[in-house]
Amino acid sequence: MTAPQPNRLISLDALRGFTIALMIVVNYPGSEESVFFTLRHTIWNGLSFTDQVAPFFLFIVGVSIALAYSKHLHDGSPRGPLYRKILFRSLKIFAVGMFLNLMPEFDFHSIRWTGTLHRIAFVFLICAVIYLNTNWKQQAWIAAILLIGYWIALTCIPTPGVGKVMLEPGINIVAWLDSKYLPGRMWRGTWDPESILTTVTSVVSGITGMLAGRLMLSSYTPNEKVNYLMTAGVFSAAAGYFVGLAFPVNENLWTSSFVLVTSGFAALLFGAFYFIVDIKGKIRGTRPGIIFGSNAITVYFLADVWALLFYETKFGGVTLNNRVVEGLSQAGCDPRLASLIYALFFVCINFIPAWWLYKKKIFIKL
Repeated sequence: MTAPQPNRLISLDALRGFTIALMIVVNYPGSEESVFFTLRHTIWNGLSFTDQVAPFFLFIVGVSIALAYSKHLHDGSPRGPLYRKILFRSLKIFAVGMFLNLMPEFDFHSIRWTGTLHRIAFVFLICAVIYLNTNWKQQAWIAAILLIGYWIALTCIPTPGVGKVMLEPGINIVAWLDSKYLPGRMWRGTWDPESILTTVTSVVSGITGMLAGRLMLSSYTPNEKVNYLMTAGVFSAAAGYFVGLAFPVNENLWTSSFVLVTSGFAALLFGAFYFIVDIKGKIRGTRPGIIFGSNAITVYFLADVWALLFYETKFGGVTLNNRVVEGLSQAGCDPRLASLIYALFFVCINFIPAWWLYKKKIFIKL
């Protein structure tokens, strides 16, 4: 049973903010050559810490959709204005993603039409429309059908031109579809991790968040909500592991097993944050996350802008990140640790405008 929207979930704001901070850490190491394994994306099959950041954010997008639009469903608000707002917001997020792709050269001849913000825009648009027109059982069925259908498609349809089923980089039905219908430049030359077909399963990552959001809106007690979140998280992660034995966990293909595992972990983490922050009221250590989370997309955008200075501008013929990493390494620091220290320093740089916006109560909604 669904109830009206509860008081704002501080835990969700904190989780969103820490996820954005982690995005910055993994996207902007001090040195691309010196990075701890778990802070790298896996080359193909497998799951690293870094691989989970993007699906966590999509899960959070799903939870936010449920919390934001539940009141409109209860009030019987006209759908037309809601659809226009949803579409406009999606276009704004997509446009910011395109701006970041073009920056700083703005070379329209080698433009890339996909990326993290583009994926968020599509997932938000599709999930919001689904949420406004279905109940939680229908959403669960949609998620199951999409995961199973995607599994069947990738493991049963031969790659055109190859004549057999392939799941290797650049030689699979996902890459083939992109080569035919995805305009512009692809991130990996012959394939792109934010592809056309993987949008299907990335939407499921958002739906799992919507289901968690529905739970937060239910009449269950806070402790019962935690129990259900944790139980669902364990079962989802376990299911993903066993599915992965037949259909490998793979972020680049955003496989069904990848969705199940990462959504399971996201539910467990969300449950832990909800218990500690909203139930126990221990928010002191989560303040940086809350500050980052209050303007998450804005911080992500600013990180790309700041990177022009902190990663590309040369001082005395050497970029600042290389100078710092080399200096720490020569002082006896492990190059990978030096790279991480610089990444954390860059997070702190981005915290400054985030803190100023939060202090001034400026919340930029894209």
